[in-house]
Amino acid sequence: RMAAAPPSYCFVAFPPCSKDGLVVFGKNSARPRDEVQEVVYFAAADHDPGSKVECTYIEIEQVPKTHAVVLSRPSWLWGAEMGANEHGVCVANEAVVTREPASESEALLGMDLVRLGLERGATAKEALDVIVALLEEHGQGGNYYEDGSSCHTFQSAFLIVDRNEAWILETSGKYWAAEKITEGVKCICNRLSLTTKIDAEHPELRNYVRSQGWWNGDSDFNFSEVFSLDDDHVACCSGKESLEKQGGDVSAQAMIDVLRDKDSGVCVDSESFLTTASIVSVLPQDPSFPCVHYFTGTPDPSRSIFKPFIFVDDVKLVPKVQSPSFGNDDPAKKIPRFQEKPDRRHELYKAHEWARSLIENDQDKGQKLMRIMLELEKQGLEAMEDILTRTEVLDPAEVVDLFYDCVDTELKFFK
Repeated sequence: RMAAAPPSYCFVAFPPCSKDGLVVFGKNSARPRDEVQEVVYFAAADHDPGSKVECTYIEIEQVPKTHAVVLSRPSWLWGAEMGANEHGVCVANEAVVTREPASESEALLGMDLVRLGLERGATAKEALDVIVALLEEHGQGGNYYEDGSSCHTFQSAFLIVDRNEAWILETSGKYWAAEKITEGVKCICNRLSLTTKIDAEHPELRNYVRSQGWWNGDSDFNFSEVFSLDDDHVACCSGKESLEKQGGDVSAQAMIDVLRDKDSGVCVDSESFLTTASIVSVLPQDPSFPCVHYFTGTPDPSRSIFKPFIFVDDVKLVPKVQSPSFGNDDPAKKIPRFQEKPDRRHELYKAHEWARSLIENDQDKGQKLMRIMLELEKQGLEAMEDILTRTEVLDPAEVVDLFYDCVDTELKFFK
């Protein structure tokens, strides 16, 4: 039996469901409980002709220019679970199981494709084209977890969003299909969701599934039915209703509330899996306004706070949410891989561990701390709301150390 995929959830809300011309994107990253996620920024860069880029397991051709990106990623790998680029493109990845076993051979991980799409695509559609071209060329495969004792492999689904549209991309091996979304609320999780509305697909997709005997060509082509194991393609999205109930008012706060909801299952906290990090992005449809990306950088959004990041030149780096680097000595880079697990906790993660034990051992103190934290978060949300509603253009100097300051303030509360 193939191991179940971790139950992560991704959402996007477009007008008329979201507030005043805003596109709102969110994701909870469910991963093995003890895995550390870091938040990292990479500036835009030019690359020499012929240069290569070292992804998690394989090296591929680099492109002449990569966009600036901010990523939330398991700190042992190259790619990302979710992130955004300077052009207002957001990408999140879901591990999915299809009727085709995922390859154990080291290739690109779904998480590498998230980062590659962000670094190379200036719109959602461009990011999609990048991802499917790389899938065709290099394939997907390799261990999804930092685990030396067994190889966990999955196929990938992606939610790719910009200020104007979103694409749901679902893959099995190098084959894929995608649906374009421009209104309403959409949710994807760790099951296939595309049915008969397919707006782009691998040119050989239908011939391939026919040759496998999975589709006879007479009935409507339904991607989930063809590729899912048994009846695994049921609608799985419990947070979608809560967003739809907002009735045209989905905001950053509404998305955060959905991501914090343990009862609905959106905020995963189970024996094997935990929501190890979360993101919410607000993308104004009017390009004269900046996009705002909120990251937790710590596990369990119900006891973490969302801190804002805005792309500007020379944005201040935040080492306190970055894991230590082990260079070429990293067990993830040596073959055989993962023979040991180094301590990857960053400063904010360690502070949260302390806070968690406080919350568990002293309810009064714990609740008081959480109230202070949420107040801090609220100030950040209100300041961003102000930036997104004012008429004058944002002065970059105002936000160059925005994320840095928020992390710093959060750490001071823990001290």
